[in-house]
Amino acid sequence: MKAIIATTDGLRIVDRPRPDPKPSEILVRTRAIGVNRIDLHALAAPADQIIGMEWSGEVVEVGAQCHGLSVGDRVMGTGPAAYAEYVVTDYGRAVPILKREVDWAAAASATLGLQTMHDALVTRGRLRPGDAVLMQGAASVMGLIGMQIAKMLGAGLVLGTSGNAERRSKLKDFGCDVAIDSSQDDWSRQVLDATNGNGAEIVIDNVCGAAFNQCMAAAALEGRLVNVGRLGGATAAFDFNLHALRRLEFIGVTFRTRSVEQVRSINSRMLADLGQMLSDGGPKVPIAGRFAFDDAAQALDTLRRSEHFGKLVLEL
Repeated sequence: MKAIIATTDGLRIVDRPRPDPKPSEILVRTRAIGVNRIDLHALAAPADQIIGMEWSGEVVEVGAQCHGLSVGDRVMGTGPAAYAEYVVTDYGRAVPILKREVDWAAAASATLGLQTMHDALVTRGRLRPGDAVLMQGAASVMGLIGMQIAKMLGAGLVLGTSGNAERRSKLKDFGCDVAIDSSQDDWSRQVLDATNGNGAEIVIDNVCGAAFNQCMAAAALEGRLVNVGRLGGATAAFDFNLHALRRLEFIGVTFRTRSVEQVRSINSRMLADLGQMLSDGGPKVPIAGRFAFDDAAQALDTLRRSEHFGKLVLEL
């Protein structure tokens, strides 16, 4: 099969043996691949490895210990080595594509966001009906999916930040009630004004970096801040007084340190809560660019520039 690997000389398209699924895994013929920032990290640490972690396609083989999936099923999923004509993954992190009208590109754009954001909002953030939710970095694909989940599960007010006026104007189409201009130095004041001075019970932070103290200032007393992404930097000054005065919880999430069983549980809880969204063909994710498999380098260059709104996808 064709696969794309990260080498010291950049991306290379190579021939690799088709993977054999373990008893608890499925083998999928890939139809589309989601392009994510984690793929850029793989390029920064090249080891001749197949990159990527999000895809959609058709099940062609099912391990003996798998449940609920059959050969021929249309699925979307996450797992390592996605930039290939065939992928394997644990059956517990695959998601059936419930609506036939959903195309492969749309399916390959949703799974990582669904799993990550449900875990961040519900399991870690303990979302309750009526909570105000602030999505920092709302114009990212993670942010767009997260706002839709929050709205569907009963958030009282969904606020989303973006420093780009054009992107802010689009957030309302993805569940955002109040768009916050994060290019302003005191943007946390906008959040407090919109919440009658209370702040947001849950802050999902896709940015971190220097803006993190603003997130704490925008949070409600005893609010929960969930560290999902670090687009703004992995280190920054931290206002310990503000953290203590507002009695905040700061929670980190990532898939990279989770066991197979933990990821199965994340996916299972997400499916239980968001089955109706999936049946309706959601979540809604704009496709910003469709690239041929052989044009993966161009897709990643586009991702690196961050000039697009929506998901970039490779199609096979």
